[in-house]
Amino acid sequence: MRKQVLLVVLGLVVLGMAAPALASEGVEEGATSSMRDVAKFAAAAFAIAFAAFGGAFGQARAVASACTSMGRNPGAAGPVRITMLLGLAFIESLVIYALVIAFIILGK
Repeated sequence: MRKQVLLVVLGLVVLGMAAPALASEGVEEGATSSMRDVAKFAAAAFAIAFAAFGGAFGQARAVASACTSMGRNPGAAGPVRITMLLGLAFIESLVIYALVIAFIILGK
């Protein structure tokens, strides 16, 4: 747990240091537009990455819980399976919404 917190803090520090490195003065308009495009791609990539990670984590927990409950009560396997599939569809729809938002970000 401590290593994960350290890794997150280190990642935030690295991302914080990127802003001054990308700042520039007296650069022509084409270069500024190019940097905005890079920022858009980075934002879209992070949105998709976090959504995919969160969706995969949520789906793994849902399937694990459903398998545990089906193992403990095999008679309820049918309703548990239907509920699990419905939950997985909702989780996946959130990831697809993140993909749509990323495309909207890139379109502007």
